[in-house]
Amino acid sequence: MTLILLLVSFFASIAGAICGIGGGVIIKPVLDTLNIAGVATISFLSGCTVLSMSCYSVGKALAAKESLVDFKTGTPLAIGAAIGGILGKNLFSALTAAAPDPQRVGGYQAVCLAIITLATLIYTLMQSRIKTHKVENWLVCIVIGLALGVMSSFLGIGGGPINLVVLYFFFSMSTKVAAQNSLYIILISQLTSLATTLVANSVPEFNWIWLIAMVLGGVGGAIAGRTINKKLKDEHVRKLFIVLMAIIIAISCYNAFRFMA
Repeated sequence: MTLILLLVSFFASIAGAICGIGGGVIIKPVLDTLNIAGVATISFLSGCTVLSMSCYSVGKALAAKESLVDFKTGTPLAIGAAIGGILGKNLFSALTAAAPDPQRVGGYQAVCLAIITLATLIYTLMQSRIKTHKVENWLVCIVIGLALGVMSSFLGIGGGPINLVVLYFFFSMSTKVAAQNSLYIILISQLTSLATTLVANSVPEFNWIWLIAMVLGGVGGAIAGRTINKKLKDEHVRKLFIVLMAIIIAISCYNAFRFMA
């Protein structure tokens, strides 16, 4: 199982680094399908993996002076996402505590993820016909980030495709610029989420070997993904993104049926 987790984290992080979706949106539903642990543990492991991947990707780009992050926009978005992440985590904990069967919360997550991903896919396919905007007000950026953080934290995906759609629509970013800004937002929100979990002493039970394997896979995937991203054109990244969305929708639908049955 450790090898499987390493490979899942590695390939998900490659895709996450290329497209800017963090990898958690792939890791979380795949691990739910494998049914290796409770939904809280899977969300925690996925979050730690995404944190390691985004930390390397953002840090390496900054060190190499190749960063495309718009800090004027990205920082208030990241602050909002960090606050939203705390709210989303509390929402997840409340639903888990209130549900007669905590595993059913995994079903709710899967349904929400399928709907959000489907909406993202539709937007991406129709993107050329949709007018975009250029939001500059920092307060509006925080509010948008807040919404992103709540959804991402509750779903346990770290960031995901919704980040890219928001960056396309509200900030008129190109594919690769949006990818780097998305990873920056994910990094800040995941750091805050992990710190909150540690301070609240609410870390779920997990296997340390699994965590180490997934973090190594996350970093390895980030290294490979960053290299591949440099060689791809925006259109190639967009096509990969569309394929991933279709796969995630299929897996999420399966998980929703399995958890809710």
